[in-house]
Amino acid sequence: MSDHGNISRRGLLKGAAVATVSAAAMSALGTNYAWAAGSDTIRVGLIGCGGRGTGAAHDACAGAENVEIIAMGDVFPDRLAQSKDQMKDLGEKFKVKDDHAFTGFDAYQKVLGLSEVNYVILATPPGFRSTHLKAAVEAGKNVFMEKPVAVDPTEVRSVIESGDMAEKKGLAIVTGTQRRHQGEYIETIKRIHDGAIGEIVSGNCYWNQGSLWMHPRKPEWSDMEYQIRNWIYFTWIGGDHIVEQHVHNIDVINWVMNGPPVSAYGMGGRQVRTDPAYGHIFDHFAIEYVYANGARVTSMCRQQDGTDARVAEHVVGTKGTSNCANYIKGAEEWKYKKGSELGPYQQEHADLIASIREGKPLNEAKRIAESTLTAIMGRMSAYSGKLVTWEQAMKSEMSLMPAKIELGPIPVAPVAMPGKDKVA
Repeated sequence: MSDHGNISRRGLLKGAAVATVSAAAMSALGTNYAWAAGSDTIRVGLIGCGGRGTGAAHDACAGAENVEIIAMGDVFPDRLAQSKDQMKDLGEKFKVKDDHAFTGFDAYQKVLGLSEVNYVILATPPGFRSTHLKAAVEAGKNVFMEKPVAVDPTEVRSVIESGDMAEKKGLAIVTGTQRRHQGEYIETIKRIHDGAIGEIVSGNCYWNQGSLWMHPRKPEWSDMEYQIRNWIYFTWIGGDHIVEQHVHNIDVINWVMNGPPVSAYGMGGRQVRTDPAYGHIFDHFAIEYVYANGARVTSMCRQQDGTDARVAEHVVGTKGTSNCANYIKGAEEWKYKKGSELGPYQQEHADLIASIREGKPLNEAKRIAESTLTAIMGRMSAYSGKLVTWEQAMKSEMSLMPAKIELGPIPVAPVAMPGKDKVA
């Protein structure tokens, strides 16, 4: 369903395999199992067939052996058809038959209802993520889900609850924060945690770039269809770009700091991208996050053409500095030496599949939920002009999802006005 991304960029095993565990034993444990021995086939159901989902399907096939795409679902028939055409290059790994390709708002339920699917990719716009994750875990599926995983605190709490449910069921959940599976980040941040630059006292993170895609409205599109097809410009479904995009960098800082911040204080606005075609989101943010040890991190993101791009992280410690990605400057300078390794978009699937096959399922739900809420905190502060604490955000009853999800009219929320908008 998503149009964001590029295929090259993104990129309960049931049935016979379960025979290795007796039905009596499973009943005694009171748990639904996603099981796979090393040779078992991963049978993927793709939910959300835009560029990001299609790319993730390619990456799953590239990340491990014995992976097949067997089912697909998307709200829109044209998106599904385009995705199917783009996946023909997978050859025998692409095995989606007509009766395993679904459209409509209930397409995800039909994919999840297929017993042969044991691994689902959730790549619809973020506003649907918590609902789809809950349904996937309830159906006993292992999950790869794109980031962010929510657009409001209510959905964040739902994701955490689904993560807890998955742990009890022995299901794996990995999210599209690929830096967490990237060798240079892993090794650099390990060294930071080991004290290479001392205690962190400050930092910066950025995702500054030009504008993104926008699909001009067609006469036959309802309000709902237009907003879903242009989901990045509507907070209820995309979260605003601080949540949808900048969450990558915010997640790195939370990783370095071993947890989320205690408060967010920021500003932002809609200065350049003012046409109603771009919904109601901001085009720039600047947030100060304060962490438990008192460290202050400045977070910046913007989507404005003609500006200098910067996508990076940087932290300062009592004994040195690091870009978090591949070098440390301190008493002893160090730089990561890259070898022959999978790209991070493939590695995240490789790690997820390996954890399933080893019977040691990864579960990243809570940490990505916390990083998503960190970004939401920043948005809440910028929209309102008020300082927002972690406790305040976590307890917020804000819920942005419309009461009815159906093709038809849906009003566009007004652009947030700091000093007038309330912190929900």
